[in-house]
Amino acid sequence: MTSSEEYRRQVMRDLAEGNVESLDAPTGEPAAEYETFDDFAQRTTTDQRRQLFGRSLHPERIPSSQMEPELQKAIAQIKPNERDDVARAFFKHFKERGLDERNLEQQLGLSTHHAGRMNADDVSKLASFAYHNHPDIFREVLAEQPGIIKFLSNPVVAGIIGIAAAKWLGGRK
Repeated sequence: MTSSEEYRRQVMRDLAEGNVESLDAPTGEPAAEYETFDDFAQRTTTDQRRQLFGRSLHPERIPSSQMEPELQKAIAQIKPNERDDVARAFFKHFKERGLDERNLEQQLGLSTHHAGRMNADDVSKLASFAYHNHPDIFREVLAEQPGIIKFLSNPVVAGIIGIAAAKWLGGRK
């Protein structure tokens, strides 16, 4: 196991145990009821995750040279049906901004503009485009599709997301 994987697992263990003492003083019950990241992701609402990522996940904090390879690895590891959901979510938000799927296909060099037919590389390109050009859309899709986060292994990325989650968990009542 690499040190990045160990670090990420420790952050998630600490979060599951409510260990947030070094970040914020917890108010109320510790969040010990979260056993794993999956449990955390399933039992928090999209709005709670939206607030969490809105406060802490900013492109200027994580350079693209670190985020892009992490996104590629993470998206390659999620299940194909979850990857389709991620692609649909990106396209939905891009469409709300007036960005057409076919234009994005051409601009980003995607193999298709159909979310259900996209490969991991295509979805990674969508995620990178959102991260650089529409960070609010990137955060929104992470809030809607949190499964990507558990596969991010870079300590900087995991640390920022872990800090955000710890602050949110520590502030719960």
